[in-house]
Amino acid sequence: MGNISGFKSEKRKTEERKPVEKRVQNWKEIYVPWSKKEAAVQASRCMDCGVPFCNNGCPLGNLIPEFNDLVYNQDWKSAYEILSATNNFPEFTGRICPAPCEASCTLSINNDPVSIEMIEKNIIEKAWESGLVKPDIPLMRSNKKVAIIGSGPAGLAAAQQLNRAGHNITVYERSENPGGLLRYGIPEFKLEKSIVQRRIDLLIQEGIEFKCSVNIGIDILAKELSNKFDAICLAGGSTVPRDLPIKGRELDGIHFAMDFLSEQNRWNDNPKDREITAKDKNVVIIGGGDTGADCLGTSIRQGAKSITQIEIMPEPPEFRINNNPWPEWPMILRTSSAHEEGGNRQYSILTDHFTGKNKLEKLICEKVEWEKDIATGKFNMKKIENSKFEIKSELVLLAMGFVHPLQEGLLSDLNVEFDDRGNVKTDNNMMTNVSKVFSCGDMERGQSLVVHAIASGRSCAKKIDTFLEGSSNLPDVRGYFRKIKTK
Repeated sequence: MGNISGFKSEKRKTEERKPVEKRVQNWKEIYVPWSKKEAAVQASRCMDCGVPFCNNGCPLGNLIPEFNDLVYNQDWKSAYEILSATNNFPEFTGRICPAPCEASCTLSINNDPVSIEMIEKNIIEKAWESGLVKPDIPLMRSNKKVAIIGSGPAGLAAAQQLNRAGHNITVYERSENPGGLLRYGIPEFKLEKSIVQRRIDLLIQEGIEFKCSVNIGIDILAKELSNKFDAICLAGGSTVPRDLPIKGRELDGIHFAMDFLSEQNRWNDNPKDREITAKDKNVVIIGGGDTGADCLGTSIRQGAKSITQIEIMPEPPEFRINNNPWPEWPMILRTSSAHEEGGNRQYSILTDHFTGKNKLEKLICEKVEWEKDIATGKFNMKKIENSKFEIKSELVLLAMGFVHPLQEGLLSDLNVEFDDRGNVKTDNNMMTNVSKVFSCGDMERGQSLVVHAIASGRSCAKKIDTFLEGSSNLPDVRGYFRKIKTK
């Protein structure tokens, strides 16, 4: 490494967030980009461990010590080449990944980890700025055609990898524009849609065809698709939200989080009257995860009167506990940028029922506690007597995750099998029970992270390429290995 003691002399920093009072007035990204010098200082904190736990912690197997060293030495071109060898879309993961690599960083045993996610973001953004990111057009084309169903991170990754292998790729998307979750699910202040479109435009230049506003299974039947293509990749995501079937659920004012978020993202492209708005309302968000935080930040920008976010699970500890050691993922309290902006978080809260006359007026809630069963090791929920209370609300957003992909339409038309959780069932080659039909991402894995979706798309592409050609030169995920340094 260029600086063998950087981790001793330099403290961890991330990109500065814009002041709260300014950033909530618009939908722009909230971070102030680093200079090249600032990025180099943070990269100098990498210890270049003999066993790079960060590399192992990354689902994509990014060669993190290598690009950290290159950033420190201001070799941005080589840093971009190493990063893009394992990650198709670092501009996405550098913004919205929870950074399992940082949780695995050796420094995090007793110090703050290297700011890997921000370094990754700066590598790709400076590559775009300097013209290093160019279309990767295959020199030769096969006569094989592959249909990708869904244009989220998994579908886009699979499409790009298969296109690099020389196949003819058509991506079908039921929404009006490509991008899936990246475009419609993630708020603009976390991922500006110009960043998504910039990548889509590049994929088009590489020869990938996108067909939007097409609902496969309805607009085009599976049989027709099967007759036209040599392989099909199902990458439609996990889209059926977890519901809360309690008394009063039918009242006007109760909506799924993704309906709320996607409408706002569409509004940013084409401002018009919203069907779901937080303006001047008392908002309650049920669910304490990232989607709930996205609803919080969106509600603030829409002008909510008050915002309460409730979670049925207990409040996580501020620091790791003894049975959650490094390098495991730390089960700790996380405060997002949205939580800095406002709102009230409450834990161990059960929603008993909703009340109102046609329209939502209140939530009736109850406090709970969690007790560990010594015999099984599992935690059981127990209601606390006489703990019921009410929360005034005109808008409730259900942000409790997703249960499985939509099974009606495409999947039922194809007659694919499902696993015990309702996801598309695949074999070791990521193929379904239907010949030449593969699946990847959340549709196959279940709800997960964008970085897992990209990794799954890359893996599936190699499986499909092998199916079509008998072998494949596409890299495996984690298929790049560190060069052994010799004297």
